[in-house]
Amino acid sequence: MLTHSACEGPLPNRFRALWDEIADVGRDAGSGGYLRYALTEPELRLRAWFREQADRRGMPVSEDGNGNLFAWWGDPAAGDAVLTGSHFDSVPHGGAYDGPLGIVSAFLAVDELRAAGLTPDRPVVVAAFVEEEGARFGVPCLGSRLLTGEIDVDRAAGLRDQAGTTFAEALGERPAGADPALLGRFATFVELHVEQGRALVDLDAPVAVASAIWPHGRWRFDFTGEGNHAGTTRMADRRDPMLTYAFTVLAANKEARLRDAHATVGRVSVEPNATNAIPSRVTGWLDARAAEAETLYGLVEAVRTKAADRAGRDGTALTCSQESATPLVAFDRGLADRLAALLGAPVLPTGAGHDAGVLAAHLPTAMLFVRNPTGVSHSPAEAATDADCAAGVTALARVLEELACR
Repeated sequence: MLTHSACEGPLPNRFRALWDEIADVGRDAGSGGYLRYALTEPELRLRAWFREQADRRGMPVSEDGNGNLFAWWGDPAAGDAVLTGSHFDSVPHGGAYDGPLGIVSAFLAVDELRAAGLTPDRPVVVAAFVEEEGARFGVPCLGSRLLTGEIDVDRAAGLRDQAGTTFAEALGERPAGADPALLGRFATFVELHVEQGRALVDLDAPVAVASAIWPHGRWRFDFTGEGNHAGTTRMADRRDPMLTYAFTVLAANKEARLRDAHATVGRVSVEPNATNAIPSRVTGWLDARAAEAETLYGLVEAVRTKAADRAGRDGTALTCSQESATPLVAFDRGLADRLAALLGAPVLPTGAGHDAGVLAAHLPTAMLFVRNPTGVSHSPAEAATDADCAAGVTALARVLEELACR
């Protein structure tokens, strides 16, 4: 159990002390970014740290059979629990704050409430969701999708990382899938997250409340052609899928700009991946996002049509498949307005996906954003000051007090 002295001193200092306990876990010395893929050694260390923090606070930890962890302040058998937390995993060479900030802040918010002598009338639960980024197994928010039944268990179990390891193998068991009984214990979910943009910089505000998440998804484009020698194959005789791929990337950029949407091809796989060989296969993954679903699917279809037309001219073949899709998530309006009034905070939409977006279809859900002075995310340049992080902890503590202690 935490001692009283552990809750003393300025909150920014206490945030920094707790933050420094995990700051070096999974950090790449070359890029300064993080390699915290789900259920790999760095993320497993963070999961052990989660259990240690919960134990220090006398908060029993439960698992749901899908890789998600829950630390309970209050009776786990009681209903109407207030759920908070986030995730530990990162994108390749990602930033420090995306995910872990929500977990560290949740434990500190519990400390703040206890230091104020408060006891929750409803349980407060700190969660660590698995594979939120989808960087290892390809499906974002995999843990929350499994918990809520939004992905088939067999499909999830068979998802493979680039080394061929399945999610079930990494987890050590076949995922349990939907858990209506557990989900039914939660009355509300509030996720704190670093802002992935610079709206709060422009507004000169440390904290905001989210209004909605744009529709978004991931599509896989497989281009096949004829592998051949780079030095002996005439240009006119080539069936080079790299050309079709390159055209498709440019087409995605153009179509997104025309629609005021977002399109990104940030991952590519090439076979045989040799400098002196024409590729036989190129696979690219399109991340597409837009303010409305109609715009999103219109964008993807336009890119697919242009890619197929170009493949016909290049003598290559195209297969396009959807790997994930998330509809527009409008967070509970009454809850968002209530929290914005409580905190005196602005309300902002976001183009980034979160576990909160999955949970929002099943229970009232809200998000808090903490100012990011660089406006950069999924990069080592992602940042937040200790003072703003402390403001986020204070805001989350006030929200938990409002929802669980009144």
